[in-house]
Amino acid sequence: MNLYPQITHEPEDQYHAQSKSGKVMSSHLLALFRRSPYKYWATINGLTEEAKPEYALGRAAHKLILEGTEAFNEAYIVSDGPSNPKTGAPYGKTSKAYQDWAQTLDREPVSTADFADIERMREHCRKHPEIEKLLGWGGEPECVVRAELEGVPCQIRMDWFSPETGIIDLKTCRDIEFFDGDCRNYGYGFQMAFYRAVLRKATGLNFPVNIIAVDKTEFNIAGVWLMPEAELDVCERMNTAALKRFRDCKERDDWPTGYEKVRIFSNERRS
Repeated sequence: MNLYPQITHEPEDQYHAQSKSGKVMSSHLLALFRRSPYKYWATINGLTEEAKPEYALGRAAHKLILEGTEAFNEAYIVSDGPSNPKTGAPYGKTSKAYQDWAQTLDREPVSTADFADIERMREHCRKHPEIEKLLGWGGEPECVVRAELEGVPCQIRMDWFSPETGIIDLKTCRDIEFFDGDCRNYGYGFQMAFYRAVLRKATGLNFPVNIIAVDKTEFNIAGVWLMPEAELDVCERMNTAALKRFRDCKERDDWPTGYEKVRIFSNERRS
């Protein structure tokens, strides 16, 4: 990794603070801007809610699968929390009793049931021959890179990077049978094209991109998706156009919703 001094590491909250403040563009914020410039503006100005609770399991899975048990134990504690004396069952995560208890901890709690799921996810990733190849080339997790694209300061935090296998992103999904649809619905191609572009700008090299997916069903099946160069090229051109529009919105301090004009209803589904 010393071959690429542009690749650094930093705490997750420090990294996200850079984009939340509007100082740099991230793939998530660019996705918001593509859908609606106003959504970007509202997010960096604190008018939206924080990350959804359902993302917590995915973050914990990332920590255990990519960084290992020691790193997981430093960030998380496996516990169901206090129990309701009337029922003997643990309080719900949204209850005041649970929230008060969680505030006393120095680590984020993970339920025993969720931890069992995460351990199965890790085991299935370890047994997958292609995942073993991708993660077995001496790479590193949570690699940060910053570079300017179209005059806009940008940053990425790759789940895993190896000079041999390139950019690797880990996704948890509801059911791996429908992951191709998830890639389209959640814009993973745009995200990966953004990562590739920032890394290329910083290093001068074009790296391959793969996504590891593992599902949250009782089977916890894992798989690998190679992101084709041609698909990434299409997404990158659209990202580039969005960055140019972003620069214009910022200069004019004008953040339209994208719904200012009358639209004509069509019963045809749009991709």
